Amino acid sequence: MKFMKLGSKPDSFQTAGDNTRYVATELATDIVINIGDVKFYLHKFPLLSKSARLQKLVATSNDENSDEIHIKDIPGGPTAFEICAKFCYGMTVTLNAYNVVAARCAAEYLEMYETVEKGNLIYKIDVFLNSSIFRSWKDSIIVLQTTKSLLPWSEELKVVSRCLDSIASKASIDSSKVQWSYTYNRKKLPSENGNSPQMVPKDWWVEDLCELHIDLYKRVITTIKTKGGISGDVIGEALNAYGLRRLPGFSKGRIQNNDFIKYRSLVETIVWLLPTEKGTVRCSFLLRLLRAAILLDCGEVERNELMRRISQQLPEATVTDLLIQAPPEEAAIYDVDIVHSLVEEFMSHSPRTDTIENEFQESESPKFRADASKVLVAKLVDGYLAEIARDPNLPLSKFVNLAETIASFSRPSHDGLYRAIDMYLKEHPGVSKSEKKRICRLMDCRKLSAEACMHAVQNDRLPLRLVVQVLFFEQVRATASTGNSTPDLPGSIRALLPGGSHGRSRSTTTNTEEDWDSVPTAEDIKALKGELATLRLGSCSSDRNGNDTAKSDLEKIAASRMKGTAMLKIFSKRWSSKERHGEISSSDTSESPGSVNAEETKSTPSRSRRHSLS
Repeated sequence: MKFMKLGSKPDSFQTAGDNTRYVATELATDIVINIGDVKFYLHKFPLLSKSARLQKLVATSNDENSDEIHIKDIPGGPTAFEICAKFCYGMTVTLNAYNVVAARCAAEYLEMYETVEKGNLIYKIDVFLNSSIFRSWKDSIIVLQTTKSLLPWSEELKVVSRCLDSIASKASIDSSKVQWSYTYNRKKLPSENGNSPQMVPKDWWVEDLCELHIDLYKRVITTIKTKGGISGDVIGEALNAYGLRRLPGFSKGRIQNNDFIKYRSLVETIVWLLPTEKGTVRCSFLLRLLRAAILLDCGEVERNELMRRISQQLPEATVTDLLIQAPPEEAAIYDVDIVHSLVEEFMSHSPRTDTIENEFQESESPKFRADASKVLVAKLVDGYLAEIARDPNLPLSKFVNLAETIASFSRPSHDGLYRAIDMYLKEHPGVSKSEKKRICRLMDCRKLSAEACMHAVQNDRLPLRLVVQVLFFEQVRATASTGNSTPDLPGSIRALLPGGSHGRSRSTTTNTEEDWDSVPTAEDIKALKGELATLRLGSCSSDRNGNDTAKSDLEKIAASRMKGTAMLKIFSKRWSSKERHGEISSSDTSESPGSVNAEETKSTPSRSRRHSLS
């Protein structure tokens, strides 16, 4: 820290009690100056020789036959006045970053100009500020902090503006040219433990500015942005660091709102300071700001701005970022409406692209980038649905409405959606049959992985019709992987499948109402199983006629057959169990499905164990 010593005489100011100051000399004092509650017993001559204002006040007091002067509004109070008085006496006084602004403002109030005496206090302080303080990074920050209690004097004397310019200029310089010491509160990397000099990071100044009050911080960041030497991502990192330092609980997504007005103003200011460039601020930081804005009841303008920015970067978000607490008056744990609005906002500015047959396009294509973003958002929403599905108070309508917003997004797998649906059915065992149909219609069983299909066939929580569809499409996929063609199915089988057919050029993503209302009969199930058996037999015959099949292909075919057989056995067990326990209602079927063969049925015990992906 820079400092300047003035005067050469020893300091002879003495204190008598808490409110009395006097100069210990042989000469009797001839004037009493009251600064607030403190009395100063001093001598007129040294004071009047350097202060034009005291000259006027003493002249006025003489006219009133009084040796006492009252000064109530001097900036800096008794402490700053004492510095000025010591200078007048020629006593040693030390100026530094903490007291120089108060002394400068008090000197201005006392009119200690060069016209009164050469080398007066104002001149000396200005030299110290220009030659030392404003050239020092840390001193400039300290001085700026002291100006707040000295307004409007510090503003009128342009001390604030000069501090802002000094700080902004130093922060905007190329980091490779930084020569002064700096504070950078982060863990050192392993490579930095040695003695070799390290590159100064671009955001070296971020932590130091976190010490500033929000009003001053706003002015500093605005000045830095005006100079244009700092990229938007560094500004974003600075705002993030300030939020973490100044908002208790911000890193955990909570705000300890014991000072409601203060923290609300702080959040609104940070939102106002956000860089305009897209992607310069991390989505997780924006979501924490949104969470804070909701808790602190910030204005609609700030919340809408955050919603707009987050929706543009929604593919970058994580499920944890989206878990925003619901308002206290709601029974649900999480605020699903906020996430729903974010997804809708994302869709509103996302370019519309027709669904294409090929899921993979050139990575340079804008359409590909848009589709890739939609796939990421769909995956994000699937994970979010799986998380909120654990909430026993979550209404089905909110779950379904959110899932339906991304129904048009083309994505290769519905495993995440299946996991979310399964979790909801597990945590809400009391859902009605119509509600179960409504939630299961969200899923396309043709986009389930083999592992998800195996789980679904064993899942007692799913409607039986959905299990039939999963079983069939997994068998079709297994047959296709062997290189054999799938024969046309009779009408009784097609009726069990979405849309009543299969093998169309474009797969539907949801099951229609007619699909769910049609009832699978025992003959339908028997025909399905017979057809699947035919597919397996045809696959075996094709394999025997092929003399040049590679060993790896044979292993793949054998695995496919075993998988299909295993799933069929599981399904038969589940059907038999439901039939024996009277669980097959009119919405599933009114008759027994029969069996593939008696041996499989006999060897199958009743299965009542529940399964879950979670």
